[in-house]
Amino acid sequence: MENVVWMVIMVPVSALFTGIGIYAMRRKKPMWFWSGTTVREEEIRDVAAYNRANGYMWILFSLPLWISTFMGLWEKAWAGLLLFVGVMAGMPFLIICYGKIYKKYRAEK
Repeated sequence: MENVVWMVIMVPVSALFTGIGIYAMRRKKPMWFWSGTTVREEEIRDVAAYNRANGYMWILFSLPLWISTFMGLWEKAWAGLLLFVGVMAGMPFLIICYGKIYKKYRAEK
């Protein structure tokens, strides 16, 4: 029963972040990062490349979640540790990585 609960929680959460990555890659307008903000097309010199990089960033963030999802079927303690480390290290990774992506694709003024 605990495996079912684990999967019911982890699969949608992992899929959410993978889905954000896929959505970012397919988006025609620039993908935003912070909640409540937007990135105008004039701010980005290559929207397709910017969105692709943004999408890869989110998919990379979701990988430890997916690994811990399936690891949790056999080793809950290790899966929980991987999940904790992945999320705690992943949050600063997202912020730093997005900053680099934005700087790389920002249109020159």
